[in-house]
Amino acid sequence: MRTLRFAAAVEASSLALLLLNLFTVHTGMITSLGGLLHGTAYLTVIVTVFLAPAPTPPGAKGCAFLPGIGGLLALRLLGRRSLVPPGTRDDTTDGQARGELAEGT
Repeated sequence: MRTLRFAAAVEASSLALLLLNLFTVHTGMITSLGGLLHGTAYLTVIVTVFLAPAPTPPGAKGCAFLPGIGGLLALRLLGRRSLVPPGTRDDTTDGQARGELAEGT
């Protein structure tokens, strides 16, 4: 998760730097180094999301292919999964259902 967090931050910031360079001074050195950095971070995000332990939330792998913000979106989706302990959601639903059955409603 740490690798994905770092790669997503580098990917987003390098894309912002590239766009800023494109619309302002358009320096060739920033373009060539920033493009290499952005591409490397982009591929790192994709590989890291696909190597994430199963089960991956729906849409996380697809979000990884979005350039610039895909890593941040995938990180958010993967983070939601890790915040909810496994089995908690189903236990709550079952507990509510059992409580309703016991009450006769």
